[in-house]
Amino acid sequence: MRAFSPLSLFSVVAAVFTLLLVLAPSQTSASPVTSVKRATSSNYWLANIKRQGSVAYGSDSSYAVYRNVMDYGAKGDGSTDDTAAINAAIAAGSRCGWGCDSSTVKPALVYFPPGTYMVSQPIVMLYYTQLVGDALNLPVLKATAGFQGMAVLDSDPYDSSGANMFTNQNNFFRQVRNFKIDLTGMPQTAGAGIHWQVAQATSLQNIVFNMIPGSASKQVGIFMDNGSGGFMSDLVFNGGNYGAFLGNQQFTSRNWTFNNCNTAIFMNWNWAWTLKSVSINNCGVGLDMSNGGSTNILIGSVILMDSKLTNTPIGVKTSFTSNSAPATAGTLIIDNVDFSGSPIAVASADGSSILAGGKVVTSWGEGRQYAGTSGSRVQGPLAAPSKPAALLDASGKFFERSKPQYESLPASSFISVKSFGAKGDGVTDDTAAIQKAMAGTTSNQILYFDHGAYVVSKTINVPNKIKMTGEIWPLIMATGSFFADPSNPQPVFDIGKAGEAGAVEITDLMFETKGPAPGAIMLKWNMASAQGASGIWDAHVRIGGSAGTGLQSDKCSKNPSSTAVNTACEGAYMLFWAGTKSAGVYLENTWFWVADHELDLPDHNQINIYNGRGVYIESQGPVWLYGTSSEHNVFYNYEIRNAKNVFMGMIQSETPYFQSNPKAPAPFVPQRPSDPTFSICSSQNPSAPCYKSWGLRVIDSTNVFIHGLGLYSFFENYSQDCVATNNCQQNMIGLQGSNNNLNMYAVTTKASVNMITLDNGVAAALDADNRNVFGATVAYYRKGGSSARDCDDEDEEDDQ
Repeated sequence: MRAFSPLSLFSVVAAVFTLLLVLAPSQTSASPVTSVKRATSSNYWLANIKRQGSVAYGSDSSYAVYRNVMDYGAKGDGSTDDTAAINAAIAAGSRCGWGCDSSTVKPALVYFPPGTYMVSQPIVMLYYTQLVGDALNLPVLKATAGFQGMAVLDSDPYDSSGANMFTNQNNFFRQVRNFKIDLTGMPQTAGAGIHWQVAQATSLQNIVFNMIPGSASKQVGIFMDNGSGGFMSDLVFNGGNYGAFLGNQQFTSRNWTFNNCNTAIFMNWNWAWTLKSVSINNCGVGLDMSNGGSTNILIGSVILMDSKLTNTPIGVKTSFTSNSAPATAGTLIIDNVDFSGSPIAVASADGSSILAGGKVVTSWGEGRQYAGTSGSRVQGPLAAPSKPAALLDASGKFFERSKPQYESLPASSFISVKSFGAKGDGVTDDTAAIQKAMAGTTSNQILYFDHGAYVVSKTINVPNKIKMTGEIWPLIMATGSFFADPSNPQPVFDIGKAGEAGAVEITDLMFETKGPAPGAIMLKWNMASAQGASGIWDAHVRIGGSAGTGLQSDKCSKNPSSTAVNTACEGAYMLFWAGTKSAGVYLENTWFWVADHELDLPDHNQINIYNGRGVYIESQGPVWLYGTSSEHNVFYNYEIRNAKNVFMGMIQSETPYFQSNPKAPAPFVPQRPSDPTFSICSSQNPSAPCYKSWGLRVIDSTNVFIHGLGLYSFFENYSQDCVATNNCQQNMIGLQGSNNNLNMYAVTTKASVNMITLDNGVAAALDADNRNVFGATVAYYRKGGSSARDCDDEDEEDDQ
């Protein structure tokens, strides 16, 4: 849960956007049309495998997880209005819409065969929905000439009073992939492809937006008014006024192409946004982040990296000046961007040149940069750090790889875990069956987890050569005494073995605990992989707050007036661990979430779940993390220790809402040399609560590149009085020991007095010196050599 929605100013952008807003039709249950003859077939495996997924903790045994829109009457013939049929396919089974806000027990994987689907009103995405088009022959969603509504696809409709169907910053768990969205049949004065008002565990992938080109066009590919995301990749925008009109707390976007847009990207507002591998061709402006003007900039920060502009007169528009306000608003980082096709690389809001184009810009920024503890305002070149070859692709860009969809494989290559005896019923111990399935799946097969809840009571040893995927996030649920001892933690999924080389791919799975599991390491990555051979995409760890976990609001609701800890509400030991021998670790759009509120019970109350640690990296690399979040862990949300060659593209965290009740590290005790003891709090003379989770720690590590951080503290024991005064906690980022070639860009924290803290509690950057639109932002922080203290003693080194 994001504690703050954007200000009301950002909620009225729909009016500014000049799109017609109409009420979405009420969601009702629907049944398949059994007499429909499917006009289009496909060899795409997703359309042809046996369907046997079920909801373990639902109340309707006949509920259909998978649905094909043609089974509900859609024609896809380019002439029939398929709006009602598509919305019926999505809504079937009395799913979560108006008045629900969230539910994990009504998931829907909705498949669109090849064809052209005419729509005259929005396709409304209900909660926990994946819309998947045929990956071999992308289906077209084409708006009719008389289309009425905000967008062809709507993830969060408004009603007539301006209220959303879902709380925008909690609008989790949805995907859209493999589509063409066509607005060219509409008048050029109106139309949007997707209204994407979402939060974590969401993605757009492999979508083409076709719009009317020209200066008179008012069409938009993506319209985003607010939310708290998120990740999007592999998108193409053709024509239109704005390819993407964006506003969100934080986001990672990768591999976007814009052709013939008036403005490729209009950044309406944000706290932090990382844009990577963007190709902008024949547009008027590449990125417009000037909104609000120099006296009231509405953009927190943008990173534009590994990108190229062609035949685009202005690359970036900004309102940042020597005295613009807020002080660090409009922070911009340009890293390895080819402006050869733009005469002006960076322009002021009126179009006058700030940075000439016609060349590759290696490293440039505006905002405040820091060397050691000294900060200064900058609008110009930045020091260009050395980037290790291990992190780069052949062209010199940071390596990236899109989520595999296995579209070239036949359905016969997919082996269901149920064929090895797994039940997925949320009760049966499926440990042995899953282990048997792991051993029985060959390297040219895909192990398929049908939707369900697979209870495991011991470690699952994942072989070093296997690929696995799931049907809309089936649950892997750790439980029992084997995972109960925090002094002897055990992995749930143990990926490969240290010293081995391999290739493992994991997509679309969900990892949870069933009851307390304070000795469970949810995912431990041990093996080494070649670049691009392994990865985890769209797979998440969710601790508590949902049906079947036993860690819900009926037992674990917040109780700020009590100092007692309910040990029955403990979660796991650690959410992700990249071990010392691991290499080739690749995570993309992975959310490590200790639930702060209830998803399924009707109260949706805030809850106390006590989870030890978040993401821990001690790999010698390479490691790549794109669009990850780690939230509400007691010790730390991210820690990088004795690691090497690590890249992170936008990381996000939140401090547990219950802290400092109890004070960290309670209810746990440090178990490892890498655990902070918070002894710094006794020597620092803090001016804010100090015994709180670290958002990020980096200790004795080399070649660390973090391109975007949003690390937030919103509460002190559920009180938000500290937000306005920006003192909910004392420290957020801890840098210790000998960190070499550590580079952090667009560092945003909220309500932490010290943004960055060095050894012995020395503050390197203060919130008060770096205020932005909501939090505080440092454009660039570099630590190139040894700190003042240069020793290797673990006990001294990790005493913060």
